[in-house]
Amino acid sequence: MPTPPSGTNRLASERSPYLLQHQHNPVDWHPWGEEAFAKARRERKPIFLSIGYSTCHWCHVMAHESFENAETAALMNAHFINIKVDREERPDVDRVYMTFVQATTGGGGWPMSVFLTPDLKPFVGGTYYPPEDRLGRPGFPTVLKRIADAWKNERASILEHGDSVLSQLREHSTTAPPKGTLNPQTALNLGLTQLTQSFDEEFGGFGRAPKFPRPVSLNFLLRAAHQPGLDPADRKIAQGMALLTLRKMADGGMHDHLGGGFHRYSVDRFWHVPHFEKMLYDQAQLTASYLEAFQITAQPAFAEVARDILDYVHRDLTAPEGGFYSAEDADSLLEQGSTAHGEGAFYTWTRAEITAILGPERADVFNAVYGVEEAGNAPEGSDPHKELTGKNTLIARLSPTKAAEQFHITEDQLQKILADSRRLILARRSLRPRPHLDDKVITAWNGLMISAFARAAQVFDNPQYLATAQRSARFLEKELWKDGSLRRCFRQQAASVPGFADDYAFLIQGLLDLYEADFDIHWLQWALELQKKQDSLFADTAHGGYFSAGSGDPSILLRMKEDYDGAEPSPNSISVLNLLRLAAISNQTPMHESAARTVQAFTDQLSRAASAMPQMLCALMATQASPRQIVIAGPPDDPATRALLRVARTPFQPHRLLLLADGGPGQQWLAERLEFLRTVAPVDGKPAAYVCENFTCQEPTTDPEKLRALLAR
Repeated sequence: MPTPPSGTNRLASERSPYLLQHQHNPVDWHPWGEEAFAKARRERKPIFLSIGYSTCHWCHVMAHESFENAETAALMNAHFINIKVDREERPDVDRVYMTFVQATTGGGGWPMSVFLTPDLKPFVGGTYYPPEDRLGRPGFPTVLKRIADAWKNERASILEHGDSVLSQLREHSTTAPPKGTLNPQTALNLGLTQLTQSFDEEFGGFGRAPKFPRPVSLNFLLRAAHQPGLDPADRKIAQGMALLTLRKMADGGMHDHLGGGFHRYSVDRFWHVPHFEKMLYDQAQLTASYLEAFQITAQPAFAEVARDILDYVHRDLTAPEGGFYSAEDADSLLEQGSTAHGEGAFYTWTRAEITAILGPERADVFNAVYGVEEAGNAPEGSDPHKELTGKNTLIARLSPTKAAEQFHITEDQLQKILADSRRLILARRSLRPRPHLDDKVITAWNGLMISAFARAAQVFDNPQYLATAQRSARFLEKELWKDGSLRRCFRQQAASVPGFADDYAFLIQGLLDLYEADFDIHWLQWALELQKKQDSLFADTAHGGYFSAGSGDPSILLRMKEDYDGAEPSPNSISVLNLLRLAAISNQTPMHESAARTVQAFTDQLSRAASAMPQMLCALMATQASPRQIVIAGPPDDPATRALLRVARTPFQPHRLLLLADGGPGQQWLAERLEFLRTVAPVDGKPAAYVCENFTCQEPTTDPEKLRALLAR
């Protein structure tokens, strides 16, 4: 490794924004790699492993308190080999040691702090450590001294403990055939029951506080509401829970009412005060949720939220070359020229600031609608560090109807006042120091965002959304598809880290959605190629499903199979859905069988804790369904073709496959796999729609209204 510039450590040569944030620390940091491992073995020192990401608030706190402290750094350098890992760049490393921390402490999170033997076996782990002893909890220097002393005096015991821990983790993570038999209906009912039990009937969402959006749960509920095998009352409950949650989130402070998009989570049960970072994967998944809510209800409010997320991503998270950036930080400078940071500083307002921007009369209306108060509007208990004293997080507290009545104006007048006010306040906000932007382009998250833009392009018939999705897909293919394999991420150039199962699965999903938006057969061809590569790298041929990482890195002590649909869906859940779609497109029975085996691999989890795998429950429903193929026959630019496409794309159809038969190379490629497409053609020279199930098509129609009636059956 080249010698780092003066005043920096080895991280100065890295490209990860998170690692670069620590390049000036007095800590002798190493990136994850053989150089650090060899040094630990050579010097017979334990490893201190710190894992986080660049927009992590508590990572910043620990960095300022401990890693920038010369005395603490001296302790670390004297007794440990210190390694920094960006969890977004190396989720395989993060997953192994998070499993250890959760198993030994009962919790987890970032920053993650783990002490390892020189052969990478964990023996002590935790998350954030304060800079000094407080409230009976040891400070980080105390922890360092205790572990250094134990390593000196009890090394044999520590090494034995490391071996034992790794053995237990291997036993826990070893894949084995399921012990029971999966009953699909029982699993679906269990998932719905478990979510219902934790549902907040007043404010939506699940649990109390903190409250996370978790779009995978909404995906399941919206599909459960359309699942024929469920009791009609349960279906109504499922839809009601999803729609209430989406409405409450949209009204809350977790939603950026000025600039669009959503923050990471709410620290309270009201969706009021958020943790202010913005993650690309949340924007992508929530766009899909609001699109589906709009398709189901036809209520414009859901469409407006989907559009404002997409506008935010296009404006603030899209690289000039077409990729999507990863995240924006929760923290920012308090003001221009300041060195002090605060969480939410970019997003919160005093009442006086609002009045100065809008003037008293307009401010009265705005403040009433968005809950702006003189003393600030943070609910009790939501601001333990007093960063929001006197400040307001905008939250929709007054409905347009009630606000119009209160101020004796029409709703149209009210909406104009609010729109003008938001524009003026957003313009003022743009003068503030922006939060840090993590400008890594992560393949998996870009796949999710391609899906969001491609699906929005269909629902809204919006060519700009389509162009944005296409540019990202082309960027990924050019920069991150190297020698027949994906790379994990890009910043200035493609990282050397290979793609993981989620990179393949999420991108394949994005390409399938993109094909249904523009009917470019290349996306299907690439998706099939990616699926073949995913199978070769990650498939568990013995027991079904996919490992999260490949098998070629000896520094990864555990090869794990993701079974939890959390902030992001499990690659296994998305892979089932991809395989079913690809099987229906390419008429490959082995793909359908692989999808079924992947679901079966998680029988024990689905039978015990189904709500932990809501996206897999979506996949389970898809395996039970008969996919509906809608084939539109006609030139794509013909107005009559487009009219049929608009109807085909309007309703919520979770098991729909949309194909175009335009007589060109795309139809020829599809017809080589789907025999019935050889004869699909316009009727009497007019574009026509064919609705097919089990490769049997109903009588085609050239009338959009007749197609609408067919799809409503």
